[in-house]
Amino acid sequence: MSSVSNPRRDAGAPLLEIKNLQVGFQTQNGTVQAVRGASLSLRAGETLAIVGESGSGKSTTAHAIINLLPGSGRITGGEILFEGRDLAKLSQKEMEDVRGKLIGFVPQDPMSNLNPVWSIGFQVEEAIKANGIATGKREIKKHAIEVLKEAGLGDADKRLRQFPHQFSGGMRQRVLIGMGLSSRPKLLIADEPTSALDVTVQRTILDNLDKLTREIGTALLFITHDLGLAAERAEHLVVMYKGQVVESGPSREILQNPLHPYTQRLVAAAPSLASRRIQSSSHSLGDLDYSAPRSVEGLDLIAAAEHRAELQAEAPQREDSIVVENLTKVYKIRGAKGDFKAVDDVSFAIERGTTTALVGESGSGKSTVAKMLLRLEDATDGKILINGTDTAPLRGKELLALRRRMQPVFQDPYGSLDPLRNIGNTIGEPLVTHNIGDRTSRRERVLELLEQVSLPATLSTRYPNELSGGQRQRVAIARALALKPDIVILDEAVSALDVLVQAQILQLLSDLQGELGLTYLFITHDLAVVRVIADNVCVMQRGRIVEKASTDEVFDRPQMEYTKELLNAIPGAGIALGV
Repeated sequence: MSSVSNPRRDAGAPLLEIKNLQVGFQTQNGTVQAVRGASLSLRAGETLAIVGESGSGKSTTAHAIINLLPGSGRITGGEILFEGRDLAKLSQKEMEDVRGKLIGFVPQDPMSNLNPVWSIGFQVEEAIKANGIATGKREIKKHAIEVLKEAGLGDADKRLRQFPHQFSGGMRQRVLIGMGLSSRPKLLIADEPTSALDVTVQRTILDNLDKLTREIGTALLFITHDLGLAAERAEHLVVMYKGQVVESGPSREILQNPLHPYTQRLVAAAPSLASRRIQSSSHSLGDLDYSAPRSVEGLDLIAAAEHRAELQAEAPQREDSIVVENLTKVYKIRGAKGDFKAVDDVSFAIERGTTTALVGESGSGKSTVAKMLLRLEDATDGKILINGTDTAPLRGKELLALRRRMQPVFQDPYGSLDPLRNIGNTIGEPLVTHNIGDRTSRRERVLELLEQVSLPATLSTRYPNELSGGQRQRVAIARALALKPDIVILDEAVSALDVLVQAQILQLLSDLQGELGLTYLFITHDLAVVRVIADNVCVMQRGRIVEKASTDEVFDRPQMEYTKELLNAIPGAGIALGV
């Protein structure tokens, strides 16, 4: 639900006012300016979202407010006025009295921001103790339970002794939100609080956050790279690009009439908004008055999605590249009474040269299906046919040959590349493993692949830490294509990327499919992305496929309540766009 006016709002001076903020990081080559003259204001009880891609200065601006800049980061100019007091001039001791008590903070990654060796209860109680909210062991514990219950953990009293790894991503995020709001702060800064979560969990978390901030009158500064999410949740938007604020104003107004070219690019590339345009507009893209120019990233992709849907309706049926019949996977859990059925009687087929998306929440069984297709896991029951061949009996050279024709691209472009291996060797690794060609021919193939994924040849000598997230994912795609496979299995391959980089990768995958005739199994929890990339959709819930049809049918005429919930949870899906 979007924000509405708050009766408790102070009509006077802004609660937070940032004037001409400048933040620099000291490097060997001098100071690098990360934020260059940013200005914004936020009143009590309001919700303000800062949007932009990685490196735009969003998080740096947020961290500067509470003096938590990483490494050599320093505020080099400007003012950060909170209740009229310049936070940039406070001493460390004075800042400690503000941070946590008056300004709460919810960090991005719930796993790395909760200590894995301490129980949840201990960490919440430590935050309460540090902020001086309660004294006495019993009172602190009571307050910790209240905080977690408010954050949506109904059985908080039973969960205090549990550790972070025993909580789901959504539950860990609720703990951080509870800690951030434990002192009833006047301002809460939430830095990408739901970027790693499924859309349905994301909606639950944000609804809960919205409710909590309203009840205690807390202003919310929300940082995200998802423009649809920001427009749906915030009254006002600030768009940042290369350390500067390039556009600000009411969120719906910016969404429906973006003025700055960069904002137009964000609107055009956002799958949540793009999918809505395809779904609801009766006009051609050229007629939409809020569209950016055709050359903008994302619009060609949208047009391609519309064109593909028309072609699919006319195309003759092709042979199936992948056939899955009654696939089941049961895990035996030591100490548990019963077995856990991760995949339950799943059947689907993918025609050669098409894309099928497997969607559903975390734990629905999507990735387990992918592992069985790749023979990283053996099926308990059922059959997998790749180009008509049953994969279950394959061993040794036959299994190696299967893997040559079927390659994966994983979610994390950081974790899936070896940090000690340069890009050329990373892309060429499958050629060495399968003993294909000599050193010269392998090098030529690596350069050919770099060109195919639109990366310069000079990157071949660099290492993963020298590349951006989008470049790393292109490297992962190039590595997957090294053996000239027929099938590529993409497991959440764009979920960790900014919206503009995501649009570029989706465009690249679409181009490669057209050029090489690839068959894609695209695993994701994001239905917005599915709209612009997939021909067909299989919706999974608790190990079973509950709905399968063409993409247009699933979006326009969903049959199952669960599918409708997933569609309704797409950020920005409920926003009426001007045409």
